[in-house]
Amino acid sequence: RETILASLHGKLQVLDALVLRNAVLPERIGRDGVVILRDGEPGTPEVTLSPLAYHYQHRAEIEVIVQVSEGRDAAFDWLVASLGAVLASDRTLCGQCDWVEPEAPQPVDLPIEGASPLKAAIIPIVLYYTTADPLA
Repeated sequence: RETILASLHGKLQVLDALVLRNAVLPERIGRDGVVILRDGEPGTPEVTLSPLAYHYQHRAEIEVIVQVSEGRDAAFDWLVASLGAVLASDRTLCGQCDWVEPEAPQPVDLPIEGASPLKAAIIPIVLYYTTADPLA
């Protein structure tokens, strides 16, 4: 799990936004936005017995947040599209994972007292992988 999540986090580093992992939302959001990868839940695997293998559909989450006074919707759309392009460029994370599948975001506008509102979404990411040990 950690190898796959670290690989995904590394792939996201090419984005212009600040990319964090399992972090709290920073007090200041830069012009390019913030992306936070959350480890999520591996769930219950399907098991095959010969050879013994555990097949996971691990649900991670990527939080996408932008805060600009003008063009917030366009900046948000650009960041989500850039994220999609990064994921589509390597669906196996250099062979670390069987497949990476993002789901559609559900954006929300969040008012901030005394500052420009945030536009944010949580994008579920399903990581399909197989391992010989559920603790590996």
